[in-house]
Amino acid sequence: MPTLDWIGKTAVVTHHRDVPYHLLHCDKALSAGDTDARNLLVQGDNLLALKALLPYYAGKVKCIYIDPPYNTGNENWVYNDNVNSPEIRRWLEKTVGKEGEDLSRHDKWLCMMYPRLALLKEFLSEDGAIFISIDDNEVQNLRMMMDEVFGGQYFVAQCSWQKAYSPRMDAKSVSWDHDYVVVFARSPETQLRRLSFVQDAGQFGWVDETSGHHYRRRQWRKEGSGARRADRPNLFYSIIAPDGSEVLPIRPDGSEGRWRGNKIYFDSLAAANEIDWVRQPNSWQIYVKQFATAESTKPPSTWWPSDEFGHNHEAAEEIRNILGAQRFPTPKPTRLIRRILEIATDKDSLILDSFAGSGTTGHAVLALNKADGGNRRFILVEMDEKICRDVTAQRLTRVIDGYGDVPGLGGGFRFCTLGQPLFDEHGQIRDGVAFADLAAHIFFTETGSPIPNRASGKSPLLGVHDGKAVYLLFNGVLGDKRVNGGNVLTAEVLRKLPAHDGPRIIYGEGCRQCEARIRRTKS
Repeated sequence: MPTLDWIGKTAVVTHHRDVPYHLLHCDKALSAGDTDARNLLVQGDNLLALKALLPYYAGKVKCIYIDPPYNTGNENWVYNDNVNSPEIRRWLEKTVGKEGEDLSRHDKWLCMMYPRLALLKEFLSEDGAIFISIDDNEVQNLRMMMDEVFGGQYFVAQCSWQKAYSPRMDAKSVSWDHDYVVVFARSPETQLRRLSFVQDAGQFGWVDETSGHHYRRRQWRKEGSGARRADRPNLFYSIIAPDGSEVLPIRPDGSEGRWRGNKIYFDSLAAANEIDWVRQPNSWQIYVKQFATAESTKPPSTWWPSDEFGHNHEAAEEIRNILGAQRFPTPKPTRLIRRILEIATDKDSLILDSFAGSGTTGHAVLALNKADGGNRRFILVEMDEKICRDVTAQRLTRVIDGYGDVPGLGGGFRFCTLGQPLFDEHGQIRDGVAFADLAAHIFFTETGSPIPNRASGKSPLLGVHDGKAVYLLFNGVLGDKRVNGGNVLTAEVLRKLPAHDGPRIIYGEGCRQCEARIRRTKS
């Protein structure tokens, strides 16, 4: 199987494991609406932010959508999509070292993306999927990198989104009218939702004279030229047309062929008024009527037309109407993300976007919840401080509260920033670290799963995973507030631990009990 290599790869393939855990701090002044809605907007480097969020949300995200830098080389945008930015250069210098001085912009893009994708994979639930917007500059590198990170067997589709509804007349050579959305699943069990026909009402252009209901046509087709009557005799039969003539499945060479369905099924459709006859110059064309009902579904397609998924001009107008000015040059239309959510989420799903930009993903989540009564939640991460505060947060606030004549969608979010790492350069817990933050980190480190509930600091028992109880002795959780008091496992502390009938894993600053004594102690 082909593999992808680039300068700096060996330095970044495991870098996500070495990223320190940072604390998250919420800013009430920049939060909006119902802050208990469990939506988050995090401002900070998305690599650090993802690592900080991982103990809480690993394996819980149903849908990830990201719109990373396309790496076009354009240096003039307010939101620079060139990975030669100062932030990326500093990161590469620290991570890749002197080798980074010789990187091409494609090498830099791959070095930037790989550890972020490796972390994103850990957030996905077993039935989750990731959708990545990209264009021709990096799509081939992205596909090969995703094959390596997620596994080629979990590739779902490479969809083409019609971002422009008409060709650009100022194009130098070819008008690039589409972007791609690359889709990978977390596991073979991932099933994307089939979409309702009702949402595509424009396709139902015919009206039934009897019922007045709209329907679309599907041909009652003959099998291909290689299909012979002798192979399936029951599929060769005559159908009587409205003028009394006989219609048979005849192959192009004039020999007898066969229909796709049997006579009993055809007669049942005809009896239910679900057959449409269309006169051709020398014959009849037979169609099956497909009525628009809430139960009718179709699989998602790899072609995403602008009239269904929105386009760039629509996105620019949308954000201009919300913010009163064009303050973000490359937003995605809400309809695009909303359709992705309709394909990939349920009403209570968690959605993650670590390249939040103007906040379209959060807007789409709120809009879809309003439309179908769902309780989806979002986590957004935006690195640029000015964009996060002045664009992302402002957009979300206005669509929550309403703007102009547009009513609010409701909901809310907490605005968070990255605080200090949990540990200092010597590996010691930093002063000021709260019990709950350390508890979440320890539980995830020990079990690989998020902590079941945020630790209150009133009990050393953090939770039980696979029959094992995890405890934390920290900040005098058992009532002993002396320096190091209660944080060392003594006989007295061991007796005070909440009971658990099974293995116990205890974190503390020290242990004064021998292994045999610990084993003899009953919970």
